[in-house]
Amino acid sequence: MSIEIANESGVPVDTDAVLAVARHALDEMGVNPLAELSVLLVDIDYMTELNHRWMGGDGPTDVLAFPMDEGSVDHGPGESTGPAGEPALLGDIVLCPEVAAKQAATAGHSAADELHLLTVHGVLHLLGYDHAEPEEEREMFGLQARLLASWRSTRAR
Repeated sequence: MSIEIANESGVPVDTDAVLAVARHALDEMGVNPLAELSVLLVDIDYMTELNHRWMGGDGPTDVLAFPMDEGSVDHGPGESTGPAGEPALLGDIVLCPEVAAKQAATAGHSAADELHLLTVHGVLHLLGYDHAEPEEEREMFGLQARLLASWRSTRAR
């Protein structure tokens, strides 16, 4: 699994933990180990711009996911990788640590825990999950909670 991460947020972040939780989620979801993912951490101004440009939103958001091509997601070794045997490019996850820190304070957990949750959330969006409808939300958020719990249990060992 190739996961690239860049912290351009100006906020110190344990990028190794973000990479680890992304890798765990992809492994647990059975994504082909040759798949590629990019994670970008940005500041509030840039996240505000992205949210406005791509989602029509006002202000910054916590996470955005930009899938490369939904048809190219390779869910396991039984499927072909991509065109001409290339690994599947899952897409990009963009996180805003400053927004995550504010949400974490409201939720009563650490900023790191919030970033881990948002990373898993972004991975699930790249894999085609959504939460626009109540049934979709139950499925996605339940899966998100299970992935985070299993990741935390592996780290506690």
